[in-house]
Amino acid sequence: MNTPLFSDRDTHYMARAITLAKKGRFTSSPNPNVGCVIVADSVIVGEGFHQKAGLGHAEVNALAVAKEKAANATCYVTLEPCSHFGRTPPCAMALIKAGVKRVVVAMVDPNPKVAGRGIKILEEAGIQVDVGLLEKQAEALNSGFIKRMQVKLPRITVKLASSLDGKTALKNGQSQWITGPEARRDVQYFRALHSAVLSGSGTVIADNPSLNVRYQELKEHPDFDLNLQASDIRQPMRIILDSHNKLTLKEKLFSLAGRILLVSLAPRHDLQENKDKTIAHVEQIICADDGDGRINLKNLLTQLNDYEINDLWVEAGATLAGEFFNQQLVDQFILYQAAKLMGDQARNLVNLPDYSKMDDVVQLKLQDVALIGNDIRIISNRE
Repeated sequence: MNTPLFSDRDTHYMARAITLAKKGRFTSSPNPNVGCVIVADSVIVGEGFHQKAGLGHAEVNALAVAKEKAANATCYVTLEPCSHFGRTPPCAMALIKAGVKRVVVAMVDPNPKVAGRGIKILEEAGIQVDVGLLEKQAEALNSGFIKRMQVKLPRITVKLASSLDGKTALKNGQSQWITGPEARRDVQYFRALHSAVLSGSGTVIADNPSLNVRYQELKEHPDFDLNLQASDIRQPMRIILDSHNKLTLKEKLFSLAGRILLVSLAPRHDLQENKDKTIAHVEQIICADDGDGRINLKNLLTQLNDYEINDLWVEAGATLAGEFFNQQLVDQFILYQAAKLMGDQARNLVNLPDYSKMDDVVQLKLQDVALIGNDIRIISNRE
């Protein structure tokens, strides 16, 4: 692998490839977001991105546009070209066949079983390969995919909404709506970016939410790609923790299209006997007990690896959200804070242990603060 020396022109073309990769962020999961630009004689002759699993990869789509102009060209791609046969043939071989002269790669494939193989194949074919241009930006495109490849766990974001005094519901449980319509539209955008949405049966019983992506709200978001139609959007899997099978399956979310995963401590027979298929999109998995009659979250996350979930969005009550924090499972925390005061008898934001030392408190690194309508959005990452 060469020690890279990148020009301003290289940076310009890779930035374009990253912009293209973002076009797949609502559709590509469980595959990564990848963009590709092919340049000949300082002119872009082909570009593409990966839209959906089973469809052409970014390099193949760019080569289809470039055709014979790809010969002796430079290819800029945000992720190492694949080297194996999956749903589609390996992109490394396609680049060799097209006769490209140089390939600039933003980042190596994070899958330890394949990392570097695509690069090696290209170099053995006599193609110059330079790696590491805009690597951090490329990694940010696929942070959940990277984590799943490296440790077989999804990247977890916990979302909560509160008043300025840190309350999520009134004493009687009423909580709709703490935040305004702009914040709720922003939530639709983040849901759409994630592979799955997780909640608990308590939240489902109390609020009767849909927990899906509502296209009419999503398309109003300023960062949404208006070229995408409702049918293009990947609905995230809805994962509902129902330890003791309290849900009736008549709640609103079960009437909506999309895959649902019920997580319990024991099987429920009404799912097994679902002869009329009215709830055919619901699947149940059984998890270990955490010792207190609740679902063992680490056992759950291990099982979720079979479902190829890159990014998990958690919308839950104070107890379940608190367990994710307490077990150090949270990668990112998004809080929408409304300019309201709900009083000391209202329900707290998140239930955590009664810490006695400041060294023990949960420490997060502030990433972004923004005004969303009349609400504040705070994004923090785990340090």
